[in-house]
Parts: sequence; structure tokens; C-alpha cells
Amino acid sequence: MSLVPEDSRRFRRRARLLGWLALVVAVAVGGLMLLERHLIFFPARYPIGEWDLGAWRRRTGCQLEDRFLTTSDGVRLHAWWVSPPDPAPPGETIRSALLYLHGNAGNLSHRGAVVATLARHLGMDVLIPDYRGYGRSEGRPGEEGLYEDARTVWRFLTEDRGLPARRVVVYGKSLGGGVATRLASDVHPAGLVLQSTFTSIPDLAAHHYPFVPRLFVRTQMDSLSRIASVGCPVLIIHSRADEVVPFAQGERLYAAAREPKRFFAVELAGHNDTFDAGGEALLAALVELARAGLGEKATPARCTR
Repeated sequence: MSLVPEDSRRFRRRARLLGWLALVVAVAVGGLMLLERHLIFFPARYPIGEWDLGAWRRRTGCQLEDRFLTTSDGVRLHAWWVSPPDPAPPGETIRSALLYLHGNAGNLSHRGAVVATLARHLGMDVLIPDYRGYGRSEGRPGEEGLYEDARTVWRFLTEDRGLPARRVVVYGKSLGGGVATRLASDVHPAGLVLQSTFTSIPDLAAHHYPFVPRLFVRTQMDSLSRIASVGCPVLIIHSRADEVVPFAQGERLYAAAREPKRFFAVELAGHNDTFDAGGEALLAALVELARAGLGEKATPARCTR
């Protein structure tokens, strides 16, 4: 008796099964591609956030000014200019500043405590912008748009404020680290700080969604390929227990970075707790990085938090 008809039926069943599996995978991948922007960017628009600036000033002792900047593609951005409790006297040129590029969720108002700590401890003015689509900024977020936002605030610092590139430290947290690495590779600031930063979006997607082919991930933010072009001192901060960006990705960024560089490992902290968990030791590392990049003695300007 011939087995050909039975073999043919088995082949057709397997073909149908494979076809259904391929369809399911295609639908899943297609859905992720359509939702990619929403899986990467989680902006909170104004008035969501912590906008009681009077209470913030009383609590931190810092000064704060609103700034509105317009990008080359016509998007209006909102930023905070934060000064330490004893800023430079009126008329005195600002000697240095830190540009803080925040992560993918919320808006700048959720980083009020962090930027106040940085301003007080480093004795530097801090500029923190909201990307397009975040807080009071116009537009919709996207990779190229965020790069343009960073270039816009950089021009504000170096052209409008007149700061030389060697007097500006760039600090990027998580998603902001991808933006910061791109910016630093182009403009050569005094120093670069990367906190909880991924090697690239495809690498991060492969960690969380291993079934998605890398070629379907359109947002790149490939910091790993760019960090070797950064010619300033680099400080990489990462928690061993980071549940969002694997610790190993921070190690890979460090390995690819040029000297001078430092890796600061934080123990037992989640993705969003790394800065606080680092404590005084982390603040001291930031002071060291800033002073090295600015060519000054590595001693804290302020010791309060």
C-alpha cells in the first residue's frame, strides 16, 4: 500500500501549521512595529507632573527659570535653567554648566530633586530640557527629533549663553544617554555622564522581546558604535540589579569608550533608583568627572544634598 497520500496529508498539515505560526509572528511583529513609538517613549504632558515651583524653590534652595527654545524644524521646547543657592552674581559670566537629558518617561518636572542635587553639589548651573512631546514642549517624540532637540539646547548654551564646549558637561540618563552619546560624539563637551544607558535600542529590544527580528526595530540610538568618537572624560553609572537595561550593556559601553573613563557600579538598585542608591560616593565621582573635564581640582563645590 502506498504511503504517498498519507505523507502528502502530513505535509499539508505541517504547511498549514507553519503558515499559521508565520501569520501569528507577522501580526505580532507588525503590531510591535506600529506600537514602537509607544513602547519607547512615555511622555507626560503638562499639567501632569510636579509643577509647584515655589515649593520646589523653598525645598531645594535653588533658583529656577523657564526657558523656551525653538528647534531648526520649528518645534518649541520648554526647559528649566536651575542655579545653585549661591549662583554667580548678576553680570558675571557663567563659568560652566551641566546639560541633563532625562529618560523616556514623565517630564522634566519629575527630575526636580535630581537636578537640584546636581546644581548644589557640583556648584554648576543645570539646563534640563523636555524633549518634543514631553511636558510643555510641542511636537511628537522620535529618534531624529530628540537629536535635534539636544542640538538646539547645545546651541543655546554655547551660542546664546556663550559657553565654550569645554565648559559644558553632558549627562544622559537611560534614553537620555543615547541622546547624550550622539550629541557628545558631535560637539566634544567637557565631560559625558551616562547613567543606566543601553548599547542600542535593538540590543535592548532583543533583551525584552527576543522573538522580534532586529531589522524590524527602526529606532536605533546606537551608542555603542558612537561612544568611541567621544573625546572627553566619560563616567558610566549602572546598577547591577537594573531590571530595564542589563548591567552588561553598561559594561560594553565602558569597554568601547576611550580613556579617560570610569565605571561606577551601584549595588542593589533598580533602574530608577540608581542615582539615590549611589549616595555620596556617586556624587564624588560626578565631581571628579566634572572637574577633570573642566580642568579644575577634583574637590566638591558643595557637600549638601
